[in-house]
Parts: sequence; structure tokens; C-alpha cells
Amino acid sequence: MESVKSQSYEVHIGELAQAALNQHVSKKGYSKVFLLVDENTRKYCLPRFSKMFDGSVDSIMEIQSGEENKHIHTCLKLWEELSTQDGDRKSLLINLGGGVLTDMGGFVASTFKRGIDFINIPTTLLSMVDASIGGKTGVDLGSLKNQIGVINQPQMVLVFPEFLETLDPRQVTSGYAEMLKHGLIKDAEYWAMLKNKGDFASAANIQRSIALKNEVVMIDPTEQGLRKILNFGHTLGHAIESYCLDNYDRKTLLHGEAIAVGMILEAYLSHELKGLSRLSVDEIKTTFLQHFDKVHF
Repeated sequence: MESVKSQSYEVHIGELAQAALNQHVSKKGYSKVFLLVDENTRKYCLPRFSKMFDGSVDSIMEIQSGEENKHIHTCLKLWEELSTQDGDRKSLLINLGGGVLTDMGGFVASTFKRGIDFINIPTTLLSMVDASIGGKTGVDLGSLKNQIGVINQPQMVLVFPEFLETLDPRQVTSGYAEMLKHGLIKDAEYWAMLKNKGDFASAANIQRSIALKNEVVMIDPTEQGLRKILNFGHTLGHAIESYCLDNYDRKTLLHGEAIAVGMILEAYLSHELKGLSRLSVDEIKTTFLQHFDKVHF
């Protein structure tokens, strides 16, 4: 499967990813290689990674999974660990995890010693098709999503679709929401194909979503204009996600679940304010309600 080329790095998928990882690390001659995991990727993904990686990892750092741990206090612990383990400007941080981990790991790498190299190896569908692509890194401020961060591109993104076998169905469906978003904002044919679900998490569909997002990011890497279309569903979706995090009596929503609600609401606003057809609103609403549970407030 062909790699997707961005401005300063490539996204390698499947069999190409392993060779790209080993060639890059060997060529760069890093002083230290750090690996960031959470308790889930340590258990389910690290054994597979260890078989793929020909080099040696100097230190494995672990964080707790979940949006509630995506804050500056976790970063402080990671910066301290990098410093204690003699990390320097020639070090590499490999982020092995979902969107929370790649967002935070990218931010930690981008700020430690004024910036060290990092590689993203996304392990959830959402992080494969969206979160690990495009250079956005950061953490939450309280329950407010992604308030602190920088845009800084990784050395490469390596997508191994077999990591999806480690996920429960809810996590996979969460990523489906971002894929549907890519179709809605950029590719009507892709939307029409995806909305019937089927084998939506195929390697070909993952590559197509990555390519669609990358086309936008290449034109507007710092989100001055066009890239804002990638935020469809996120303005209201982030508010809903934060609300559920703040209210402990409510079920916490995964990112994709909250964004699905946000896209329905923003489609309705587009109808009311900008003339989006009622037929389109109903199609969007029906599609998401077929695949995601209703959220009651």
C-alpha cells in the first residue's frame, strides 16, 4: 500500500511501516530512544512493536489512558522522566497509542529541550485516520479540550492496521465518526460508500481518510483557513465531551461519539443559518443514529 506524503514527513501503512521505522532510526543515530505507552498499549501493542523494531529502546514511559489524564501534570512527569533518563536534543520519542497519547506525546517531545524528534504509531482507528495526522499536539486545560499545545510535525506516522484487533468494538466505531466526517467535508463518494458501514476499517479506507485529511493540511498546515473544515462537529462535540467529563453522573463519551453528536447539531445549524437542505440534514442524522447511541441531556 502506498505511503501518503505530507510536507515534511510520510505516513506509512502496513508492510511499508516496519521498514520505514527501522531505516529511519538506524539512519538518524539517535542518542536515546524513548517509547511512550499506556497500560493498554503496553499489554496489547508493545509485544507486537518489539517484534517489528530492530533497534533498542532505552526507556519505556507509561501514562494512564483516558481523556481525564490528558493534562499538564502528566506532561510534567514525562518531562522529568526524560530529564532523569538523560534525554537530550538528539533523543527520539516514539508514541505508541491512541489520540490522547499521540497528542500528549507530541506535545511533550515538541517542548522538551525546545523540541526533540517524535514518531507517532497510532493504535486506535481514530488516531490512525485523524488524531496522529497533521501535527496538532497538546493537552486539555481542566475539562476544556486541547487548550494548550503546538502544531509540530512528527518525523513519520506508522500505521499498522493489525493493532485494531486489540480494540473493543466501541473504540473502533469511535474512529468511524472521523472517517464519516472526512467524507462529508471532502469526498461525497466516500461518504456514500462509508455510510453503509460494511468493512469501514479496511486498510484501503484508512489510507483514503488519511489522504483526505492530508490534502487539507498540506494547503493550510497552521489552520488559518481551509483546515477549519476538519473541525466540523468539533465545536459542539468538544463542548459535549467536556460536559460529560465534568459531570461524573454521566457516561463519558469517546471522542468520536461526541463528534458524531456535534456533526448532527452543526448540520442542523447549517440548515438554519446557511441553507443546507433538510434532506442533507436528515441523511446525516439518520446515518449517525444508525451507528451511534443516542445521547440524552
